[in-house]
Amino acid sequence: MSEIVIDMRQIYEGDQAKIKDIPDYINKALELAGEGNEIILTGQGPIWLYLKIAHALHGKAVKLIYRSPVTGDIVIFDHSPY
Repeated sequence: MSEIVIDMRQIYEGDQAKIKDIPDYINKALELAGEGNEIILTGQGPIWLYLKIAHALHGKAVKLIYRSPVTGDIVIFDHSPY
């Protein structure tokens, strides 16, 4: 299991994420995350994009963490047996 950090700015290009491009964003996140890793989502992005990516990673990631400079790490889910 590896720790993979995904900055949400890696997911979309330009100044603004677009709802019509959600399938592309999900595919990119899944590609970056791999299978069975600990994933950390961080960086600037709309809340709807965080929610869609988190939902897509459920069942692919062993552990999902949201990292913010304000809150620190927040575990979204942890399916690790350890």
